[in-house]
Amino acid sequence: MPSDRSEFEMPTVLMLAATYAVWGLGTLIWGQSAVLSVLVTGIAIAQFLSLQHEALHDHPFANRHLNEALVFPSLAVFVPYRRFRTTHLQHHRDPALTDPYDDPEANYVDPQVWVNLSPVRRFLLEVNNTLLGRIVLGPLLGTWAFVSGDVRLIMAGEAKVLQAWLLNLVGLVPVVIWLSWAAMPLWGYGLAIYLAMGLLKIRTFLEHRAHASHRARTVIIEDRGPFSVLFLNNNFHVVHHMHPGVAWYKLPKLYTDRKAHYLRRNDGYIYRSYAQVFAQYLLRAKDPVPHPVWPVRKDGRDEAS
Repeated sequence: MPSDRSEFEMPTVLMLAATYAVWGLGTLIWGQSAVLSVLVTGIAIAQFLSLQHEALHDHPFANRHLNEALVFPSLAVFVPYRRFRTTHLQHHRDPALTDPYDDPEANYVDPQVWVNLSPVRRFLLEVNNTLLGRIVLGPLLGTWAFVSGDVRLIMAGEAKVLQAWLLNLVGLVPVVIWLSWAAMPLWGYGLAIYLAMGLLKIRTFLEHRAHASHRARTVIIEDRGPFSVLFLNNNFHVVHHMHPGVAWYKLPKLYTDRKAHYLRRNDGYIYRSYAQVFAQYLLRAKDPVPHPVWPVRKDGRDEAS
C-alpha cells in the first residue's frame, strides 16, 4: 500500500515540534533536578530518533531534503542522519532479514565467527541477548560497533560515510550552543543519550527473529501504551515492513483492518504488549547469538565462509 503523498502529515509535524519543546525543557531543568532533566531529555531524544526514522521513510513531506532539514540537529550525537538513512533502508531492502552480513541491523553473528570469539566477548553478547542486558549494555556495544565500523569505512576511502559524519558535526553546533546556554553539562547530556538508546533497544530487541521463512521474521506487538507512542507504532513492525511508505499514525488501523493477513504473513510472531515482552525476556535470551538457521552447504561450511 503506497502512502498518500498528496496529504500533509500534520501529526508528524506536531509530534516533532512537541519533541523539540520537551527536549529543550529537559535540558533547562537541570538546575532544579538533574535526575528529572536526564529522564525528560532522554525520552525526548528517543522520540526524536523515532521521528528521524519517519523522516528517512519520506515523512512528513514528499521532499527528502525538507524532511532531512526538519531532523537536522544531532540530538543523539553518535547517529549521523544520513548513515541512519543508508543503513536502515539497506535493512529494508535485504530479503534475508537477520543476515549477519547483509542486514546492518542484525544482532546475530555467523556461527563460525561465534566459535572463534573470546570468552569475554561471548559473555557480553550473551548478556546483551537478554532484554535487561540489551537495555544496559546494548547502547555501548551497538554504538561501538557502529562507530568503529564507520571509522574503518572512512579509512578505506568511503567519501559518503565521511560526508555523513561531517554533516553530523554541523548538526551538533546548535545542540552545543543550546546546551551551553541551558547549563546542562555534557556528562549529563551523555547520560540522557544513553537512556534514549536504552529505551530504543526495547523496540529493536525482538523486531526480527531467526526463522527458516524470511517473511516470518518480523514481529507484531499489539501494544497501544506509552512505548507505542515513543516508538511511533513501530511495534506493528511487520505492517511497517510491508508498507514502509505509510505514516506511523496509520499503522494501528491498517493492522486492525487486516490482522489475520499480517499474522499469516509473519507466521504468528506476535506479543500482546511490552509487559509480556518484559515478563518473558527481562533476564532470559529470546534466542541464541549465533544465527540458529544460518544456511550450511553440503560440505558443512557456512555459505558465507
